Amino acid sequence: MILTSRLSIFIVFLMIFTSCKNENNALEAEHTINLSDYEKHLITLSSDEFQGRKPFTIGEEKAVNYIADEFKKLGIKGAYGDSYFQNIPLVEQNFTPDDTISIATKDGDVVLEKTKDYIARTPYLDSIVNIKNSEIVFAGYGIVAPEYNWNDYEGIDVKGKVVLVLVNDPGFATQDPKLFKGNSMTYYGRWAYKYEEAARQGAKGIMVIHATKAAGYGWQVLTNTSSSGISLQAKDNNHSKCALQGWITDTACKNLFEKSGLNFDELSKQAISNKFKAVSLNCDLNFTIKSELKFQNSKNVVGIIKGTEKADECIVYSAHWDHFGIGPKHNGDSIYNGAMDNASALAAMLETAKAFANLKEKPKRSIIFIAVTAEETGMTGSAYYAKNGVFPPEKTIANLNYELLLPMGRMKDVTITGFGQSELDNYVADAAKEQDRYIVEEAFPENGMYYRSDHFSFAKVGIPSLFIKGWQDSRAHGKDWAKQQIKNYWETAYHKPADEYNPETSNLEGCIEDAKLFFKIGYKLANDDSYPTWNEKSEFKAIRDKSLLNLKK
Repeated sequence: MILTSRLSIFIVFLMIFTSCKNENNALEAEHTINLSDYEKHLITLSSDEFQGRKPFTIGEEKAVNYIADEFKKLGIKGAYGDSYFQNIPLVEQNFTPDDTISIATKDGDVVLEKTKDYIARTPYLDSIVNIKNSEIVFAGYGIVAPEYNWNDYEGIDVKGKVVLVLVNDPGFATQDPKLFKGNSMTYYGRWAYKYEEAARQGAKGIMVIHATKAAGYGWQVLTNTSSSGISLQAKDNNHSKCALQGWITDTACKNLFEKSGLNFDELSKQAISNKFKAVSLNCDLNFTIKSELKFQNSKNVVGIIKGTEKADECIVYSAHWDHFGIGPKHNGDSIYNGAMDNASALAAMLETAKAFANLKEKPKRSIIFIAVTAEETGMTGSAYYAKNGVFPPEKTIANLNYELLLPMGRMKDVTITGFGQSELDNYVADAAKEQDRYIVEEAFPENGMYYRSDHFSFAKVGIPSLFIKGWQDSRAHGKDWAKQQIKNYWETAYHKPADEYNPETSNLEGCIEDAKLFFKIGYKLANDDSYPTWNEKSEFKAIRDKSLLNLKK
């Protein structure tokens, strides 16, 4: 008994010693995250020298080489043997749609002006695309959602036609929490889904009706970046998609409806019911889009720290390196530097990576750090990696994604975009508590941010994914001040040349705290034995459950 008792005491002592040792190991590494190194990354990546970091440009070359060099300096290995680069087969399109569209309606011609009234592009990898005599149909929100007993295409054949659909979803329009997810946008509210569904229905084209409040951004955000696009190369040249993908202003749409003998406001109200039936405007669209095509590889930058015990499992950190390059001038400036979107986040990922690299004892699970291309044009780089990753989805424990860290100083909150989706919320809560912070759901769920950054690519293949940052409650200035800072950013800088770093008006302490938060969460996940799961009501749970069956075979 004495021997057993002594053995038990020794085991307890050993466990305490090991726990303290691991904790000290993590704290020492975390303390290497610092403002000086962070700011250096931010200044460099958002400088004019990097020309807005657009794929296929000198900006890409400078950005990906800088990130790879930083990984190398930290001692983080390339994920592809001696290389840090995953080649992504992309095609860049520069669009030239007709300057005007003339539509013959019941009460006379309606003329739509490019940029002022509409924007348009084509996913077809063809030099010219013609839309000829395509009937225009109003299809409500353009949603088919059996779980909500909803089908806006029921009873109408839109094959070969052009559909007009409202942005967002009926929950936002009604603010009814029992309809879809109320004020929180679902994926059904995103333009990407609407494009996908229109194609499944056989439509020739689709135009989303823009309204600033429902979209979550103004018309200028769209027009700034409408002349070009980047997509994955496709064997069918994307002919399975709609030939026309575009937007039309609500003002222009109202005029078109009125000239067609229809009441736009009344039909929009009817569209919030699942009894709504699509309506033809009894007029046709004739339209041409020309495209200049550039086929080329872009690059994801991928570094890896191999795990010590479960090297075949991984945690993935992600942040996109791209922005919009050189574009239309605003206030004399044409370089879209993307300081907050997304150089600030890249800098935070590099600092988190440094902390992992400085661990004296590396974690049990492997860690992947990936700077992805082409987020701004449809999360293309992350979508490619999610399906062609270093580790398969069933061996990828979680994704932690950095996006839009604003220099507002230290925050009391940790905002979880997509709050309630998975058990990862619990990991965030524990790490936030260590920083004397609290977790909170996003303030503007109607903007659909969970579907607008690279974590969504991982979620779509079933990998539990996080999108977090301090966003709502400033330690120094409070909630109203933070809300105003966010508002100012959306209105004056988002996707504009004004997204630049100004050290005189910036406080980076909160960004440093967020980088440390990411480290705390990833370190715990990397040393756990468990697999965090999606919550029961998450749309991604079934995908994850199916992929995990591979582990049992």
